[in-house]
Amino acid sequence: MLASGMVLSAAAQTQAAPAAAPAAVPAKIAVVAFQLAVAQTNEGQRDFGDIQKKFAPKEAALKALSDEIDNLTKQLQTQGASLSQAEQANKAKVIDDKKKQLDRDSEDARNDFQADIQEMYNALASKVYDVMSSYAEQQGFTLVLDISQQQTPVLFSANGTNITKQVIDAYNLKSGVPAPPAQPAAAPGSQAAPRPAAPKPAVPRPTGTH
Repeated sequence: MLASGMVLSAAAQTQAAPAAAPAAVPAKIAVVAFQLAVAQTNEGQRDFGDIQKKFAPKEAALKALSDEIDNLTKQLQTQGASLSQAEQANKAKVIDDKKKQLDRDSEDARNDFQADIQEMYNALASKVYDVMSSYAEQQGFTLVLDISQQQTPVLFSANGTNITKQVIDAYNLKSGVPAPPAQPAAAPGSQAAPRPAAPKPAVPRPTGTH
């Protein structure tokens, strides 16, 4: 009976012992400017260039309308003294109507441009994210922080922890898209027509765990 009691007591102590805690994994943290990485891939530069070409005719039309408004405004200013009040009012109305048309057309172009940019970015960002997560796992990183936003909580990171370029290079290698040709330098004194203004797309990066 004494032996049985000792066995039972030992078994109870064994069951009550806490399970061993899993071995701690050393933290290895990296940072990445994710939006910049997406935009600077060869595919991103190519697709953005295609969108710019698509909107080039609209851009030219907006610039032509803007130049027309400027010319009409100058004519009214220089000829105003020789015009009757009715003529001045008529020319002023034409200018005002064209300004309203320019505002509407510019807003439409801006919205369409923004929509195309965001659609392109979302499709490409998903693929870049997959490459980034695979690269991070291969390199043993346990956490990757995005420093794309100006209000990023990351206050400091050593140079060796920024993997933005590595992610770009890894994606370019996987996609096989060649680097876009270098743009020719603008001739001295020349000025390119301004593109319809569009804010930088504030689209969220893909979320997920691997």
